[in-house]
Order: sequence, then C-alpha cells, then structure tokens
Amino acid sequence: MCTSLTTCEWKKVFYEKMEVAKPADSWELIMDPNLKPSELAPGWKQYLEQHASGRFHCAWCWHTWQSAHVVILFHMHLDRTQRVGSVRMRVFKQLCYECGTARLDESSMLEENIESLVDNLITSLREQCYEEDGGQYRIHVASRPDSGPHRPEFCEACQEGIVHWKPSQKLLEEEATTISDASKSGAQAGLSFNFFSLRWCLFWACLCLLIVYLQFSFRSSAFL
Repeated sequence: MCTSLTTCEWKKVFYEKMEVAKPADSWELIMDPNLKPSELAPGWKQYLEQHASGRFHCAWCWHTWQSAHVVILFHMHLDRTQRVGSVRMRVFKQLCYECGTARLDESSMLEENIESLVDNLITSLREQCYEEDGGQYRIHVASRPDSGPHRPEFCEACQEGIVHWKPSQKLLEEEATTISDASKSGAQAGLSFNFFSLRWCLFWACLCLLIVYLQFSFRSSAFL
C-alpha cells in the first residue's frame, strides 16, 4: 500500500520499467526508512544515488525549498532460482532551516526525475544482480534551481556520514572549460579578423597612394 503520492509514483515507474527490462522475473519495491549504507545482508547489493533533485515542504512552518543534493539508498537482491527480486529503498530527509524544528521532512519529486532515477537503479541492478552491461548512467540535473547552498547540518545523509558527489560542481567545471575554449577560439578568430583587417587597410592605402601618384604624373605630363 502506498503511503504517499511520491511512493506510489516510485512503485508505478519501477514496476513498469522492470516489466520491460526483465519480464520473466518478479520484482518488488519496498520503502525502508531504517536502511543503512553498507550494512548488507548476505547476497544483497547496494546502489547509492547521490545527486537526486527533490522539493521539501516543512509541515511546521510551511516553508518549501528545492535541493539537488537528495540522497537515495537502494539495497537489491535477486533469487535466481525463484526468479524473484526485491529492492529496498530509503530517501534521506532534510531539516527545515527556517524554523529549526527537529522534524525531518520528506522530499517530493517530479515524475520525469523519478523516471531518470529508476533508469539508474535498473542500470545498477542489471550490472550487480544479473552481471550484465547495464549501459550508461544518467547524470541527473535539477530541473529547478537550488534554494541555496547545501547545508550539511540539516541533511540526514550528511549526518550519517554519506559524502555527496556534486554533479552541479562538475557541470560548472565542464561549462567553465567550454566557455574558456570558446573564448580562446573567439580570441583567435578576433586576432585573425584584426590581421585581415590590417591587410585590407594597407591595401586600400597603397591603392589610394597609387591613384594620387598617377593623377599627379598625368597632370605633370600635360603641362609639359
């Protein structure tokens, strides 16, 4: 039974995509708020999503904020004999930094965000449980801007020692590199343009001098 709209959406997307990826196997998705990183039962595998985008809503002061640093933990197990698999997941919460309440708030996510995250989960699941080439992971970029810099003291994942990888910083570095390359190309194009402009100026100056010289020579010959 779904406990929230986001939980229902997670299960809906997961079951639909697993029906396509592994139609011969039966998989279940269970929300487990007590899941711990690296604490695995025998035969279980782990996948950690460190850069999900979610929106939080404080039930105490009604403050809302957007974060691109939501951490989601998955534990996965496949019984190859019974062809039955199970995924347990935990979405780490955040504290409201406006009212300072000790209540941890859950995040809500857009459907397209959940779909890309489930794609990453299935990629990891195929690699670890089926020993297949799962394909390329999707780097999730927040569709909405952060409400501000990430605050580890208000993040449940940070408090439990999970180090976030920040794709936004990586993307900024790549963007900076792209801009730098574009600037260099522009500078080179500018130098080339200036060089050709100088050549054209010299050409027209010489042409004008030649015309003046010819006119002066013609007038001189006429007086003679």
